[in-house]
Amino acid sequence: MCGIAGMIGGRWSDDFDRAVASLAHRGPDDQGIWHQDGAWLGHCRLAVIDIEGGHQPMSTDDGRYWIVFNGEIYNFQDLRKRLESQAVRFTTRSDTEVLLKGYAVWGGPKLLDALDGMFAFAIWDTHRRKLFAARDRFGIKPFYYSCVDGFVFGSTLDPFWQMRGFPRRINYEALRDYLACQSIFAPMTILQDVCALGPAGWLEWDDQTRSCKVGRYWDIPSPCDKAMSFSDLVDATDTAMRQSIKRQLVADVPVGAFLSGGIDSSLMVYYMNDAGSSPVRTFSVRFAQDGRYDESAYAREVAEQLGCEHHEIDSQEIDADALTRAIQSLDQPLADPAYLPTLSLSYHTRKDVTVAISGDGGDELFGGYERFFQGELQYPPGRVAAWLNRAVTMGLLPGSVLRRTLRGTDRVLWDRVRLGPYPAGRKSMRNVLTPDAWHACRPDQTLGHWCEQVLRWGGKMDTDSLMRGDLWTYLSDNCLVKTDRASMAHSLEVRVPILGNDVVDLVLPQPAAVKTANGTKAILNTLAQRYLPRGVWDRPKHGFSVPLRSYFQGPWQGVCGQWVDQADQLAPFLQVREVRRRWGRASNGGGDQRVMYTLIVLLAWLETHPLDG
Repeated sequence: MCGIAGMIGGRWSDDFDRAVASLAHRGPDDQGIWHQDGAWLGHCRLAVIDIEGGHQPMSTDDGRYWIVFNGEIYNFQDLRKRLESQAVRFTTRSDTEVLLKGYAVWGGPKLLDALDGMFAFAIWDTHRRKLFAARDRFGIKPFYYSCVDGFVFGSTLDPFWQMRGFPRRINYEALRDYLACQSIFAPMTILQDVCALGPAGWLEWDDQTRSCKVGRYWDIPSPCDKAMSFSDLVDATDTAMRQSIKRQLVADVPVGAFLSGGIDSSLMVYYMNDAGSSPVRTFSVRFAQDGRYDESAYAREVAEQLGCEHHEIDSQEIDADALTRAIQSLDQPLADPAYLPTLSLSYHTRKDVTVAISGDGGDELFGGYERFFQGELQYPPGRVAAWLNRAVTMGLLPGSVLRRTLRGTDRVLWDRVRLGPYPAGRKSMRNVLTPDAWHACRPDQTLGHWCEQVLRWGGKMDTDSLMRGDLWTYLSDNCLVKTDRASMAHSLEVRVPILGNDVVDLVLPQPAAVKTANGTKAILNTLAQRYLPRGVWDRPKHGFSVPLRSYFQGPWQGVCGQWVDQADQLAPFLQVREVRRRWGRASNGGGDQRVMYTLIVLLAWLETHPLDG
């Protein structure tokens, strides 16, 4: 796992060393910079495979192609054999060299079709002066780029903050998505002049024509017509999970696992143990101060049954200073409270292992959220509701009744957002933004990218389409971003076997009716009943988060109050009076705690990342 950066042309070459150094936490073991004829490539390495021979930037034998790569290719050994059969010679044991020489022999499209892994890489062709870059299917590893005055890219936005004079104009549409969903959806970022390469995305920068092409090499499949039976799918998933875990345990460094006590992470530990990775080193967070968030007893039970070497971390370490450091270290705002315990968990996990296995992706792939079953058909249209909706829009009825007037897709959207394009009421984003910011954010496009994803499959919001819509939005731009930033802040590589090709290619084409035949996440539930203690699967689902109400009234109250007091200087695009009103309620245990946390994260982040209006 690593940090990568690059620059083709442009006027920030004097700052390139600083830009690469900003990624050192992602790769503390080695750092390399190469430049030639107006091209710069930089790499910070976390050594996991071929520790001695995997230095980057890496070139082909003739010096034509140069690569910087972040991630792991799990089937690189198979690909290497295929290349060797074509008389390709290798000088290292690294997956980086397989990527590089695979591109040289096969070209980008054929290479990408063959990959199973999590990755973001860029390859510079010194002869054609073209840069080719790509990202894994679900965006597990990040890639950001800008075409302002040449081409610049980085693993995160951190390198862009190091480039003196680089434009820092706020992207109001990204701000809108952040306020609505607590994260920013690709291809947007908080910076107007920087884009995120989307999941399964590729791009090619032609330095001679100064043009950039962007596309996708893989797409989320539609539900198949001939579904497997539930029992057959359970057995096939069992086999696919074992194969995915086996591939992802390959490393030249110690490997452990996050163990929350829920179904997904517990199954990962079971399969690790079954694959011979014993004793598995497991790590979990204990929420001693609030039992609603604490699953440590279940994690402990799993660890004891499987003979794991188990470690528990107390969540009380997240004090005001830890909150400040966590938020201000982010490259752009992310208001998922689970980032905080994940950050602490990663810090302690890294003391013992370099790689950790995670259960991310289980809910999205197997139907683990109740919201997937709340589609448009659950809210049929009616004349009374339509009349009431018009009355609210005209200001004749209070905004508090708006939710009850929404039907069909409008109601689905209401349930998805914390703040939205509503004229009044608790979810009105208009109340939070100044008039200029409100118009600039294009409120009518709230959740537009998500809707576009959902409606690609049949034009309706049903369980199949809702599950697919989350894969390239909530999963890629919230869950996986949270895990990547939290783990890489402490130089910890996190792998997600549930999103391995073996599992995805089997499960994703199956209709939701099969995957959820016996309730939410039925496939994984059935496997859990086979292999795990009853307490793991026979109880209500827990979220991995923090008790915001307790923290706002306790250790965070002082520092959050300071940020709110400075809101007019930190965020002139916010309605300061409304922010302070909401904080007054939240700090006394009321209001929408998640909306207030979203605003707090934004204010704290802006304190160290000022933006131009």
